[in-house]
Amino acid sequence: MKPIRLRDFIEDTDGRIYAVAAYDNTERVGCILRYVPDDNGERTGPEGTKYKKMDFEDAFAYLAEHKPEYLDTVHRIPHTDIARVIKPEEEILHVAATNEQVMQLLPVFNVSIEKIGCTGSLLCGLGNESSDIDMVVYGSAWFTAQENLKRSVEAGEVSGLSEEMWQKVYTKRVPEIDYETFLAHEKRKWNRGEIEGTYFDLLYTRSYEQIGSAGVPKGKVCGKATIEATVTDSSLAFDNPAVYFVDHEEISRVLSFTHTYSGQALKGEVIEATGVVEEHGDTKWLIVGTTREAKGEYIISKTLMESL
Repeated sequence: MKPIRLRDFIEDTDGRIYAVAAYDNTERVGCILRYVPDDNGERTGPEGTKYKKMDFEDAFAYLAEHKPEYLDTVHRIPHTDIARVIKPEEEILHVAATNEQVMQLLPVFNVSIEKIGCTGSLLCGLGNESSDIDMVVYGSAWFTAQENLKRSVEAGEVSGLSEEMWQKVYTKRVPEIDYETFLAHEKRKWNRGEIEGTYFDLLYTRSYEQIGSAGVPKGKVCGKATIEATVTDSSLAFDNPAVYFVDHEEISRVLSFTHTYSGQALKGEVIEATGVVEEHGDTKWLIVGTTREAKGEYIISKTLMESL
């Protein structure tokens, strides 16, 4: 059996559906509750079961009442309570066969079929007319998909985001940086677009060969800090958490747990970052996204902003 990894979905023995939010799933699976069976729910599954979609805060409140033993920094489900694992790369052909826009995106990204999937509500059979498309590509193939998406947008084969959609994304993210700074960083990431009016994301997940060392232990908190540092390795900058290895006298890496600051800087660029310092052995990490909306925390590429 393949390991459970980030962006898979699981269903527990009570029929609740969770999005996997971690790689370190050996003992218990780290995830976030997304759908709960509910006779009055607004989503209907393939078998006719109705579900209620849970937002982040409601999911924690629901489990506090019904399954408090699952509560942690994320929701942690014992393997004995898992009835089903739903893997994006195993279901991609089925999802594409039932969604024309997903089918159209496959040749845009143009990677091996075993390296691509569709996650989110479409993977679970719970999509509706307002659902976004959450495409996921694994390991180094992601960078091929990113380059192919860039080429397709520049050729006019796929639409980039409209100004209205960029404003919507900015409002949803509520970042600590202004709109112009946000847009400058986002437009060079080439990890989102629109197809026939539907928004889609291009999400990164590690390959199975990469996930062995992907756990992120909690370190000793040493307070907040703002640093400037040069990025020495950005190969995991689109992961969750995003990881930037840096050249700095105190901090060895900057991690972002919020999607807003994934892919924010390239190797060789100087970043400015504010977050919480954690001690990890004989080194320290700067953590961005220690709260849901990362209040007071951010990452910007000073190199990018100075080039504009």
